[in-house]
Amino acid sequence: MKGLVIVISSLLLAGCASVKHEPSSGKEPSRSRASKPGSRSLQEVVKSHALYASAALLEAKGEPAAALEAYAGAALGDLDDETLVLNVSARLLGAKQIDRAVDLLQKASARPDAGAPIYARLGFIYGQQGKRELAIQANRRAIQKSPTSLAAYQNLFIQHAQAKNPEEALKVLAEAQKKGADDPGFLVGISEYYAALGLQFPARRQQGNTNALMLLKRADRLQSKDPEILLKLADGFNLLGDSTRAAELYLELLKTLPDIPQVRERVHAKLAEIYIRNSDRKGATEQLLAILKEDSTNPQIYYYLGGLAFEDKHLDEAVDYFRKALILNPNFEHAYYDMASALLGLNRTSDARTALEQAGQKFPQSFIREYLLAVAFRQEKAYQEALEHFTAAEVIARATDPKRLTESFFFQIGATHERKGDLVEAEKYFEKSLELAPDNPETLNYLGYMWAEHGTNLAKAREYIEKALKREPENAAYLDSMAWVLFQLKQPQEALVHVQKSVKLSEEPDAVLLDHLGDILSALGRGDEACDAWRKSLQVEPSAEVKKKLDTQEKKPR
Repeated sequence: MKGLVIVISSLLLAGCASVKHEPSSGKEPSRSRASKPGSRSLQEVVKSHALYASAALLEAKGEPAAALEAYAGAALGDLDDETLVLNVSARLLGAKQIDRAVDLLQKASARPDAGAPIYARLGFIYGQQGKRELAIQANRRAIQKSPTSLAAYQNLFIQHAQAKNPEEALKVLAEAQKKGADDPGFLVGISEYYAALGLQFPARRQQGNTNALMLLKRADRLQSKDPEILLKLADGFNLLGDSTRAAELYLELLKTLPDIPQVRERVHAKLAEIYIRNSDRKGATEQLLAILKEDSTNPQIYYYLGGLAFEDKHLDEAVDYFRKALILNPNFEHAYYDMASALLGLNRTSDARTALEQAGQKFPQSFIREYLLAVAFRQEKAYQEALEHFTAAEVIARATDPKRLTESFFFQIGATHERKGDLVEAEKYFEKSLELAPDNPETLNYLGYMWAEHGTNLAKAREYIEKALKREPENAAYLDSMAWVLFQLKQPQEALVHVQKSVKLSEEPDAVLLDHLGDILSALGRGDEACDAWRKSLQVEPSAEVKKKLDTQEKKPR
């Protein structure tokens, strides 16, 4: 809780005055007056200007300590210049000379026409010192001077938040909410504090967010043209879940924002984030490409573009983006793995292994690298090497992150053992997968079909395949599995219904389905139809076994 208050304080310190201050920026403070001249003698004002000029020269020469002394003297010599006083007080705070900052502000506040920013800054410092009553008095004085002193309300809010008193903090915000009805900047500022309240006191989150959103809408209706206010409005709507209005405001801002690359990049990034959250990959890609026009050397943007292209199954494009990210940042570990995944999707297993080997030379052994190497070797039908890497991945996960041992992971190992011909190990890993996801249709079907294919566990195979079909009754592969287990159970007539439906639902001719159709028709004594099915199977994929069955059937007397 304390950390959040500190963050709010540091972010909004500049808001304690009517202008922005940069205590450590090295920029010269403005000498424009915030109050009417005449309260100091001409001699004092001249001396103040001389000290100010001296401070600027000392700062330019790289003598910050001497410059600060001169700035402090200039401010004390011309307390009517509130901009200078506020700037110097911020510099003193930055140098941890808090007592001197308080002394300067107290002297400035003693003037009859002292402005609200002076009292608000003083209230802020008192609050940081733990002088609660003095802090409240100073901030209340600021509000008397200016009823829409955002900095004063902020300070009071922090006081009550630090005291863990959400009721009083809400009272401050409710009081502020009644002020500044026609000031969009003030309304947006109070909205930010309501949102902060919800973060700091979770029980008040709904109340805080509701009020925050209401104030944002009030501010929005005032149709401010100030880019800074519009940007805060958009950020507020985005934070509070109204991504539609946030996106509209961000798009409007892109038409009017000054040509400041960092600001425009930020807006493009916010829009990309919204589009990604809303699954609008096209919109997100457009915004990320716009960022690249401003900064073509940002590896993170290429990485995000690669991820979006991967999700859209534009794998060649994804590989290109990931490669560019790695050229700009060769130590971008995850880019190696994502590029390898895209290459595996393109069946470029050799290139994928090269990328993973490069990652292995730079980074410690990891689960994802071992897993992807296993997938690469399996695609190359090097099943023993694949299993070695799957085993390494499993060992790493058990030691560092057991959540990675998912049903999908065990399924992949089971499928690899099955391809290698080790049905006992395959069954063991499929059952592990089903322990984690008992109704997963893919695993149920794969294990059921494996048993059916080898003529074992046929009753259980049928049970598993029936469960898979219950989840996906129109799945052509599952229907074929059911047909095959029924065929193995010597029920060809029932099997025919399923295999015919499977062939009908298949998006394109499948050699295995057509082979099964031929076998089932042959078992039913429908030899000519069986031959026709086997011929179609051979057209899709040559097979010596299917050719032998066709030749044998054709030689039988009719």
